[in-house]
This record gives sequence, C-alpha cells and structure tokens, in this order.
Amino acid sequence: MNRSLVGALSALLLGGATLVGAGAAPATAASPAKAPKAVDFAGTVALSNCSGSVVRMPGSADSDPALVLSNGHCLESGFPGAGEVIVDQPSSRSFTLLTASGGSAGTVRANKVAYATMTDTDISLYQLTSTYAQIQSAYGIKALTLSDSHPTQGSAINVVSGYWKKIYSCNIDGFAYRLKEGDWTWKDSVRYTSACDTIGGTSGSPVVDPASGKVVAVNNTGNEDGARCTLNNPCEVDENGAVTVRKGINYAQETYGITKCVTTGNKIDLNLAGCVLPKP
Repeated sequence: MNRSLVGALSALLLGGATLVGAGAAPATAASPAKAPKAVDFAGTVALSNCSGSVVRMPGSADSDPALVLSNGHCLESGFPGAGEVIVDQPSSRSFTLLTASGGSAGTVRANKVAYATMTDTDISLYQLTSTYAQIQSAYGIKALTLSDSHPTQGSAINVVSGYWKKIYSCNIDGFAYRLKEGDWTWKDSVRYTSACDTIGGTSGSPVVDPASGKVVAVNNTGNEDGARCTLNNPCEVDENGAVTVRKGINYAQETYGITKCVTTGNKIDLNLAGCVLPKP
C-alpha cells in the first residue's frame, strides 16, 4: 500500500510502498477556458505515519466539526480486516496542519474516527475537535472540498503529500474495475500515469484536480515489484476476471462517493439514498 511510515522506511531501503463526474453561452464570443488553480499544501496534514487533508463536503457548514481524510490502512489501530468497517471509534490522534508553502501552521486533533474501512475502498475520516471556522480563524487555512463527481480519465491531477511535503503531477490514466492487494479488494480505483511515482509516506494524500481545486481521490497504493495481487503489489482484475499487473504504477481511491454519505453537521449516515460505502 502506498503507504504508511513503515512503508516509507521500507521505500527508502527497498524502493517500496505499503497498502498503502447550464445556460447557453453568448453567441458573440466563446468563454475563455479556466486556468488551472495553483495547487499547494494549504489544508493538507502530516500524520505520524501517513499524509492526509482537512476536507469538507460541498454542503458542509463553517460551523461543522472539521474532517480529516486519509487511508484506512493509516489508522493508528492498524489495518482493518477485509470486510471490517469502523464507525464512531474514539480517537485522540493529532495532525500537523500545513501552510501553503508546507510549513507547520499548528496542530489539530481528532476526537473520533467517524468512518474507516479497507473494503471496496481505503479511507479513514477523522472528526476533529475544531470546526472549519475555528481552523480558519486560528490558522488562516481553508479546508479542501471533495468533488461530488466521478473523476475523468485523462484529466490532470496533483497528489499532495503532507508527510513528505511533496506534490506529484500526472494524469488519470484510467480506472481499475477491481484492484486486489493481499486480502483487500477495492472498486473502481484511479490509476495514475507513471509520472506520479509516489513512495512510502504518501498514503492518504489528497488527489487534487487543479482545474477545480477539488479533491477527487485519496492516494493509497502501488505495485512495487511486479508481483501479482500481493501486499505492496496490487493487481487489476477486470469484469471477466482477467488479471493485469503494472509494475511501478500507483493508484488512488475515488472520494466522490463519500459526499453521498454525509448529512447535516458532517455526520456520516450510511443509510442515505445514494450512499454505497460499506456498512458494519
């Protein structure tokens, strides 16, 4: 997987990873294309073993408790088992909030893991003790917004690692129908072009679409050695069961589905219409 601190150390030593989606335009002239937004580190966080970001839903209020997005395999309690779903688990984890340049703005803290799993996807959502308004007032930092649309093949992306304070730039090469790694299987995963050669410690990094500035996925794994469907060597499985191994290629989990599962007050509600996140 792509990658906890343990994976980061392994990456340095072994080159490794861990488990890591109107109105008509005026007839007189076409509207100019929007320039991509400059992507920086503001709103990202560094965990003790991974990367992450302070995120909000399209409908989140400034008075809502803020959320931090990372990977399920980045939980302090270890990897959730296949089929395991964690909701409302107490946590006192702290995160280093980063400025635009990658410096430390301060520390934010969780009071619970609102949701986490490594089944169908690889995500964790921590609820913080601070609201979005409080974070912006104290640190001048705004949360990143999750896109509510499926990402688009070929689009430019940036993978922003708060742990390494590094931004990777590439494109979405395509989507894996199923991505299998060890005991875990993920659905409709984002596959990067080779320029996003993410390493250990980048697990949980937000994948940002520079055209919108929104988060479209969360970085989580890559095939290290060319092995087939083993830990640190995910394989792609198509609708017919055919397996493809892409050595050196990295992947992320889409996040638009999360927005379908969050209701008023940033509360996770797995019974909402359209929510397909796994239930406990």
